[in-house]
Amino acid sequence: MEVRIDQSWKEVLGEEFDKPYFANLVAFVREAYGKGTCYPPAKRIFAAFDRTPFDRVKVVILGQDPYHEPGQAQGLAFYVPPEVAVPPSLQNIAKELGHMPDLLSWTDQGVLLLNATLTVAAHRAGSHQGKGWETFTDEVVRILATKREHLVFVLWGSYAQRKGSFIDRNRHCVIASAHPSPLSAYRGFFGSKPFSRANEYLVAHGQTPIAW
Repeated sequence: MEVRIDQSWKEVLGEEFDKPYFANLVAFVREAYGKGTCYPPAKRIFAAFDRTPFDRVKVVILGQDPYHEPGQAQGLAFYVPPEVAVPPSLQNIAKELGHMPDLLSWTDQGVLLLNATLTVAAHRAGSHQGKGWETFTDEVVRILATKREHLVFVLWGSYAQRKGSFIDRNRHCVIASAHPSPLSAYRGFFGSKPFSRANEYLVAHGQTPIAW
């Protein structure tokens, strides 16, 4: 299974790739992709880490599961290709922002679009949860929170907020609100202004704001 991941991430996550749980996870993923359709395409499982090197991360947006319908998941949380119908959560992100964003340009500017689980079986939401991905992405968040300074962590929904609960709020900016899903967007996502708040923090700490 060929995957692409930037060298900077290989260096900081090297020990993780050698742990027994990760070997078990790789075996599970290989078997799942060999038996049936899974998303994203195998070579794009680590796309978030390939597009946004460790030392260039400025903002982390934490998702939960990849999209599980054809053509949607590309290894970047919330992103779908232009030719694919815009999912409801992304529609609500666009409403809050005031326009349809180019999420690929976000990744080029230092926005890590990280899902907690990096693979999923077709048409089966959450089907690859509890197999080891969460342990891996917990470590990704921990390494970012401990080895970097003045990052913005955007935690939408209770799942992301639990995953980022340990982040030092004196060292980083944590923006938490309801999830942009239609089930919860009207309970605190709309009007939370995550994008302008993130930029205010970046500018205050001498960094270039994101062109959202």
